[in-house]
Amino acid sequence: MARTILLYALALAAAATLLEWLQFRHLTHMFSTELYISLLALGFVAIGIWVGRRLTPAPRPAAFERNDKAIHSLGLTPRECEILGLLASGRSNKEMARALGISPNTVKTHVARVFEKLEVQKRIEAIEKARFLALIP
Repeated sequence: MARTILLYALALAAAATLLEWLQFRHLTHMFSTELYISLLALGFVAIGIWVGRRLTPAPRPAAFERNDKAIHSLGLTPRECEILGLLASGRSNKEMARALGISPNTVKTHVARVFEKLEVQKRIEAIEKARFLALIP
């Protein structure tokens, strides 16, 4: 923290020295005051962003916790939860059938029941709603 404050103070001192070096009062007759105010504001914005990034810790992604209450209230079976996970991975019905060792018709039945329980019409809607309800990561 002290290092950041020291760096901020040094940056301000450098800016003040630069303004004096440019003979600010002499140059104000040649250029408009708005230009200097804009440059000074830009410098403070840059320093503020830099200090903010240094002082603000990076957020850590939270571990996914499945919403078991929502699964229970919707009446989803463990197999339907598996189907939801495979839907989210973008697999086709045939690929899901191969991965689970069941027939494609059974997968279609599971997908239809998942749609019915989530009250959606399309795969993307089911995935969005499942993520919103924290059923899948």
